[in-house]
Order: sequence, then structure tokens, then C-alpha cells
Amino acid sequence: MTDSTKQSDIKHVWHLVDLKGKTLGRVSSEIAKLLMGKAKPYFVRNIDCGDYVVVINAKDVVVTGKKEEQKKYYRYSGYPGGLHAETLGALRKRKPFEVVNHAVKGMLPQNKLRDKMLKRLFVFAGEEHSYKDKFKASV
Repeated sequence: MTDSTKQSDIKHVWHLVDLKGKTLGRVSSEIAKLLMGKAKPYFVRNIDCGDYVVVINAKDVVVTGKKEEQKKYYRYSGYPGGLHAETLGALRKRKPFEVVNHAVKGMLPQNKLRDKMLKRLFVFAGEEHSYKDKFKASV
């Protein structure tokens, strides 16, 4: 008989992902899989069983084609005339971590667990991050 996964069975592991020279879409889907915990043998969709992910070098992520000038990000203030459009290149200069957050958010399931999964995603524009003690030292 198969046992169902309980919250006490879940182990959250820390992963470090370096984006230098990697394509945004391809690496975002891998990050989403880690946040969901899809590779774990005890994965179930109704429990948050994903891992913590620390992403570094978000400013060095690569996009293909003309996306740097043509891809637009929209936000709305809620006021009349408050729709703002911004290209990928401009957003990358202003907030490089927001590009990765937006891509990963779109690849997670649109349910009540998505916000919990995104709280375990930590994106940094450069090499330095504050979670060095979470990773085991490799010999």
C-alpha cells in the first residue's frame, strides 16, 4: 500500500544557481522544478515540497533574438493612465533580479502554493549573497 506524503516527511535542501551566460527561459524552468520539488520521489501537487534556490549573477543572464529591445513588461498603478511599459533591457538595468523573478513566477502553477514557493527563491544581481552558510562545503 502506498503511503501518502506528510508535511513531516519533506526535507528542504538549498541549491545555488549561477546564471552567468545561461539562457533565461531554460534556466527558469529548471529553477521552477526545484521550487516545486518535482524531482523528489515523494512529490505531490497539494503539498509544498520544494527546495530553497539562491540565484546569483542575474544581471548576466542571456536572452536570444531581439528580446532585449522588443520584450515588454507591464505594470499598472491602479490610477487612470497608470499603465507603464518597460523593455527587458531597461528593466534589467533598473532591477536585474526582477527579470528572473517574473520568468520563474510564470512557470510555477497558478494556485495557492505559488506564493510559498516564491518565498524560497532568492535572486541576487551579482556574485555576493547572504546565504553562504546554508551550503555544505565541498572538498
